[in-house]
Amino acid sequence: MNSSLQTQIGLAILRIGGAALMLTHGVPKLQRLFGEDPIEFGDPLGIGASPTFFLAVFAEFLCAVFVLIGFKTRWASIPIIITMLVAGFIQHAGDPFGSKEKSLLYAVIFIAIFLLGPGAYSVDKK
Repeated sequence: MNSSLQTQIGLAILRIGGAALMLTHGVPKLQRLFGEDPIEFGDPLGIGASPTFFLAVFAEFLCAVFVLIGFKTRWASIPIIITMLVAGFIQHAGDPFGSKEKSLLYAVIFIAIFLLGPGAYSVDKK
């Protein structure tokens, strides 16, 4: 396998894998958004629990779907990066590292996707 093909397959695995794993957090939030129970969510930025929850659903579901298929990938990764940095450094600021590790790992994955782009196997490249 040549180096370019390996790079493109690696980008696809990073993008699809990262986005699919992010959806495991976004789908339950989306279901809660349309559920009947009142929304109880953190408010680390002081804009209210409901707007914060809506922004998290936007990032973790809609933007993750865009990254998954490789549509407007760099733009779609930005809200995810911001959400994960807020979760890691603000919402879980006082928690032990193990509590913030997952959000920081997601931030690193989506920063890499933002910098490297979607790769050849994406809607953006078709």
